[in-house]
Amino acid sequence: MDALLTSLSGLGPFVLYFGLSILMLLVFKWLYVLITPWDEWRLIRENQNLAAAIALVGAVIGFSLAIASAAANSVSLLDFVVWGVVALVAQLLAFALVRLIFLPRVSERICAGQVSAGAVVGGLSVAVGLINAACITY
Repeated sequence: MDALLTSLSGLGPFVLYFGLSILMLLVFKWLYVLITPWDEWRLIRENQNLAAAIALVGAVIGFSLAIASAAANSVSLLDFVVWGVVALVAQLLAFALVRLIFLPRVSERICAGQVSAGAVVGGLSVAVGLINAACITY
């Protein structure tokens, strides 16, 4: 019984970190959808647009990687939140740079359902998330 109680002693911090992670993920998704010039939910729900789905899922996975690293490397809950916000800003800035500099017509291509455009945006989002996660270490 002592072993079980010892194992469950981390349940409180788990719930706090997990809850904050989900909250940050929802905030990220909301901000990401806000800054993209297309309406992912409409494109996915009404048009079954695979390009939009791939781009959105890649962005969510990329941010999740960074949040996971922030959780694993933080020294306190406040530290986790601070680095979660840093990760959020980094992911959104990376998307903006990709869209404005490297792929200026990506919006039209995703709206048109070009899977290759969605795959590039999603893949770059995951790549940035990996780099973002690696940089959140002490």
